[in-house]
Amino acid sequence: MKLRLALLSLTLLIMPVALTADTLVLTNGRRVQGELVGVYGREIEFEERDGGRRRTMRVSRSEIERIEFNDGQNFFGDRGRDRDDRIDVAPGIPRGMRERTVTVPASAAWADTGIEVRAGQAIYFQANGEWRWGPNRRDGANGEKDSPVNRNRPLPERPAAALIGRVGDRDEYFFIGGDPGPYRARSSGRLYLGINDDVLTDNSGNLRVSIAY
Repeated sequence: MKLRLALLSLTLLIMPVALTADTLVLTNGRRVQGELVGVYGREIEFEERDGGRRRTMRVSRSEIERIEFNDGQNFFGDRGRDRDDRIDVAPGIPRGMRERTVTVPASAAWADTGIEVRAGQAIYFQANGEWRWGPNRRDGANGEKDSPVNRNRPLPERPAAALIGRVGDRDEYFFIGGDPGPYRARSSGRLYLGINDDVLTDNSGNLRVSIAY
């Protein structure tokens, strides 16, 4: 009986990991369950999860067919599709920069990127995906076209539902949208990303944002 309870407890601990895992699909047909850690030039870093074991691996982009996220989106996507259908390094981004890919949910005020930036540092962004921010309202990083001014939004005169950023705890927001940049950090601190919206309770979906810094 004790053994059964122990096995049941172990199963319950492992199940959430499996249910929320990303899937790395290689060109040789191999599928690896785990989580995308980051993108570094022509390589990605992926944490493989096999039961209770975890292993971090670096894989060349040339060996990757796609990455299937648990939210239904694809990273790289089908290689026969246009570049606009997948996240990739935006043209003009200098070589050798560090990269990280984060999920930015529409239902949260801010998403912590885990990146510390310095004042004056150049940052580049490229977003993929779509968030829903109200009845029949679906937009990507650029936000709503011809959006009216709303003084309750973080950036009132910028499009609703657009991708925006913040550094540190100050209410100094900057607009990102679909422009890769570069953006110059005005101050030093933690980098946060969010949606330019004043009502988050009816939002869903997320963007996957690749950050070069």
